[in-house]
Amino acid sequence: MLEIHKSYVIDENQQPIAVQIPLEQFEKIEEILENYGLAKLIEETEGDERLSKEQALKYYNSLKPNNVAS
Repeated sequence: MLEIHKSYVIDENQQPIAVQIPLEQFEKIEEILENYGLAKLIEETEGDERLSKEQALKYYNSLKPNNVAS
């Protein structure tokens, strides 16, 4: 289990309003969440039809004009 060193930020009424954690731990949490999300996506698309390299390149190239600002 990832040990998280946290500091609570409190308001003028001594109520906790935020938490600070070291950047290194934040980046590790981001990595864990990203890996989890990718694993779920792989699971969800396991039975989907796969494209050949040529089909994938054609599809990828068809997306480019839609993502370029004029």
